[in-house]
Amino acid sequence: SSNSLSTVWKAEHLSSGDVVAVKQVYVEKLNKHLKSCLDCELNSLSSVNHPNIIRLFDAFPAENCIFLVVEFYAGGNLSSYIRLHGRVPEQTARKFLQQLGAGLEILNSHHIIHRDLKPENILLFGLDDDVMLKIADFGLSCTLHPGHYAEKVCGSPIYMAPEVDMWSVGAILFELLNGYPPFSGRNNVQLVRNINSCKHLPFSQLIVPALHPDCVDMCLKLLSANPVDRLSFNEFYHHRFLRRNSAILRAPFQIP
Repeated sequence: SSNSLSTVWKAEHLSSGDVVAVKQVYVEKLNKHLKSCLDCELNSLSSVNHPNIIRLFDAFPAENCIFLVVEFYAGGNLSSYIRLHGRVPEQTARKFLQQLGAGLEILNSHHIIHRDLKPENILLFGLDDDVMLKIADFGLSCTLHPGHYAEKVCGSPIYMAPEVDMWSVGAILFELLNGYPPFSGRNNVQLVRNINSCKHLPFSQLIVPALHPDCVDMCLKLLSANPVDRLSFNEFYHHRFLRRNSAILRAPFQIP
């Protein structure tokens, strides 16, 4: 496949025999922002190697371009999965979040925040019960050490706590459970206004009776508009909902 900025080929890695994707990026066509995104992607992916993060095998420059050799995937992304399947069972959502948490744990250990977690940037490998999630698209990621703040997110001069990724995880969990995102708006300004004015998350009443309180508790705390009240990564990773290994007990739950 190709566009004006890059071309992607399916290929075979000579040393390992693995099927890979080779992406040729035309560097001379990139503006300053896109070059910065490419640098972020290379810096982040070259730092980590984990089953739940898209793997960068190699990167090498050529005349006016750079070649990236990454894992090949044909399973689509989480966004297309939700469009196809609609809302997923709670146990499936938990399985997906456990994998997402495992990938974020390695990023957290390297002080990397993704800053653009969304279903479109989570790739799927395998089929049915063997589906594996891989975090991709690190173009807006950055390294952030404890006690510091990210000064820009998506080019906006705003301050975000390091737990910005946790908000995104909450939105992903909500969409998995309901089949639609928690917030909407005609544009970014209206979207932010709707988020700030939201008093109750719009859970589907069809699923509320079947949700375990631990599941809803995690979703509500991840989507807290106040970063102080939002779950930290450690609180998320050790939350009862993700640590529950046996079959989830069903209990009626009322959304506060």
